[in-house]
Amino acid sequence: MSINEDHKKFMTEAIILSQESVSRGGGPFGTVIVKDGKVVGRGVNRVTKSNDPTAHGEIVAIREACANLNSFRLDDCVLYTSCEPCPMCLGAIYWSRVKEVFFANTREDAASIGFDDALIYDEISAPLHDRKIEFRQIMREEAIPVFHSWTKKEDKIPY
Repeated sequence: MSINEDHKKFMTEAIILSQESVSRGGGPFGTVIVKDGKVVGRGVNRVTKSNDPTAHGEIVAIREACANLNSFRLDDCVLYTSCEPCPMCLGAIYWSRVKEVFFANTREDAASIGFDDALIYDEISAPLHDRKIEFRQIMREEAIPVFHSWTKKEDKIPY
């Protein structure tokens, strides 16, 4: 796969955003989402600035792109991020249906500066009873009827 000048341009923007984030007291992560050659979403890590553990650059950019496109799907979009997405962001990328992702730094690079997601990757594949945070299922009988009503709903918006 060749990396064309557009890919380099948008990745450069993501890297610049990551540097600006550091300069403003945020984490060293920046993301740009592009559709049809135009930026539709930008994001930087705002976790400590907003006291929101979900405010990673990718999540912020996905939220902005979805708002700008008035859609919860980003089917025809490309995401450029300064670092390989963490497990949470990876999940959001799949849920948003971005078609392609380019990243610069690796998860190992992130771990080397204190952003280690290895525990989360390990926890995802661990059986519930072996996880570090206790997970207990309760009241399924009360909750499952809501799922059944969803399946019968005729005007639902599937995603």
